[in-house]
Amino acid sequence: MTNRFNEMLEAIQNGDLKKLDVFLNDFLLNETPEKQYEIAELFMQYGYLNEANRVLEHLQFLFPDEAQITIDQASVLIELGKEDEALELLMSIQPDAPEYPQSLLILADYYQMQGLYEVAEKRINEAIEILPHEPILQFAKAELLYETGRFAEACRIYEELYESDKTIAGVLLAERLAEVYRAGGAFETSLEFYMEALEEKVTPDLLYGSGYAAFQSEKYELATKQLEDLKELDPDYFSAYLLLAESYAMIEDNKKAYAVIQEGIKRDEYEKSFYLFAGKIALKNRLPNEAIEYLKQAIALDPEYIDAIVVLMSIYAYEEQNDAIIDLYEEMERNHVSFSTILPYVAEAYVKDEQYNRAYEIYTAAYNEFKDDVSFLEKYCYFLIEEGKRQEAREVVNQLVALEPFEEKWIDLQGSLD
Repeated sequence: MTNRFNEMLEAIQNGDLKKLDVFLNDFLLNETPEKQYEIAELFMQYGYLNEANRVLEHLQFLFPDEAQITIDQASVLIELGKEDEALELLMSIQPDAPEYPQSLLILADYYQMQGLYEVAEKRINEAIEILPHEPILQFAKAELLYETGRFAEACRIYEELYESDKTIAGVLLAERLAEVYRAGGAFETSLEFYMEALEEKVTPDLLYGSGYAAFQSEKYELATKQLEDLKELDPDYFSAYLLLAESYAMIEDNKKAYAVIQEGIKRDEYEKSFYLFAGKIALKNRLPNEAIEYLKQAIALDPEYIDAIVVLMSIYAYEEQNDAIIDLYEEMERNHVSFSTILPYVAEAYVKDEQYNRAYEIYTAAYNEFKDDVSFLEKYCYFLIEEGKRQEAREVVNQLVALEPFEEKWIDLQGSLD
């Protein structure tokens, strides 16, 4: 019998499905129930769910009143996508069975995966009423609260568990506390727990989390260290590049920030936010042409990327590239993309290109959005006067006077239009 078990174990470890299939029927006929249950646990551990289900189904036939076998089979059936069969098994566990709280926990996990959070919480609370001091049930409730955004409640339970033990269900509680404090915006406390968790293990997610918490806590030097370590550990952790580049920018190492984001673009050439940041940081490095190219690439990835469009328009306006502003705007029109934010740039570009009818059209479209913007109103007013539209100019001047009633030039201009 020992040889038969060892052969099964070897087949499991080697992933030899053919041998497992040959051996399994004989194993179920001749091995003891204890060994059969042991092999079922190994099947579950190694992910052989169909084989595990065969063994557990056999054992349940032999021991129909053994609740633990029922629970184990239900868990396997859920993994196999046979939820109805699993729920039927779990519902068969009687409330007076010692395993009943465990069945409630499995049900709660299932309902949580389905997004039925209220039902899941009821199941967990029912289990806690039976075993109020059971840490694994408290942990399950904290996990549910965390997932549903109830961070303060989750944090309280995690803290209580943390006082008794540093790990539960294979989860490092310092890591969970770091995550929940970060989600709740308590970045300095989050950072403390991240650094503690990193003393126990180093993972890409922990390094990123600590870098993010450090950045939000304005500890930019520490953020760069954590994120550089992450980049070395996992060069394909793409989100690290933007945060690292932003961290270098915050300590005014713009050349390093530019180099990092360029490296990030090589790793992930389809992330539009990389190109936007590259455009902005290229400007800080006095590289306007490179900035323009990066912003164009961002817009090529997403023609409605308003952040990139606004920055690019502002560069064109500063460089007095009026044709480029007009070309970009007309391309947006062809693509049925419209953002009022850019209209002042466009109106002014049409004026300088002597396309006055188009300029008037754009100014008129922008007026309601920018009627509290003194700079826009001034340009619009003088444009209207130049075009001989004095009645409309008077309305704009009246708005300027309303915004700045003690500004003499508006009062004088108002008088000249009466």
